[in-house]
Amino acid sequence: MANVSVLNMEGVEVGTIDLNDAVFGVDVNEHLLHMAVVQQLANNRQGTQSAKTRGQVSGGGRKPYRQKGTGHARQGSTRSPQFTGGGVVFAPQPRDYSFKLNKKEKRAALKSALTDRVQNGKVIVLDELKLDEIKTKEMVRVLGNIKAAEKALVVTADKDETVVKSARNLAKVVTTTTSQLNVYDVMNAQTVVLTKDAVAKIEEVYA
Repeated sequence: MANVSVLNMEGVEVGTIDLNDAVFGVDVNEHLLHMAVVQQLANNRQGTQSAKTRGQVSGGGRKPYRQKGTGHARQGSTRSPQFTGGGVVFAPQPRDYSFKLNKKEKRAALKSALTDRVQNGKVIVLDELKLDEIKTKEMVRVLGNIKAAEKALVVTADKDETVVKSARNLAKVVTTTTSQLNVYDVMNAQTVVLTKDAVAKIEEVYA
């Protein structure tokens, strides 16, 4: 069972917390981690890329010149791919890139991601994260106090508008709640900042 220091917003250690091995101490399944990240990125794709094939480009209904005697290769249409203004060979068409992972695979992947962050010393636990007002400078100060990396994921038990709005101008800081926690955000962050309430909620749901 991993034992992690609990810090306050000033960066001072105020205790320790034992993380449940059922969530933060599992065997890391790299294949599932990869599949979960690929799935999330694929599901986020719009799939609206489109180009016209030679059958969809207008014009080119007649032969550009006669079959023989011109010295040129025979051509049937000016809309063939080799002509300027012609169609695209194997043109991309709108499609749905999304695919599904079953519930057990998603849970196992998230546990693997959290375990990996703990094993690599990239998890910081805060006793609480309460800001008096919406202020980016205050969020920067707190993250600096706890020595969080510039690229950080801040996880709270429930949505806190003050925290969210204080961090939204920080390009590399992502805020989320335990219910919206996902593998990509966890693996993409250099530091995962969890409040004690968030840890308790994650263990309650996934243990």
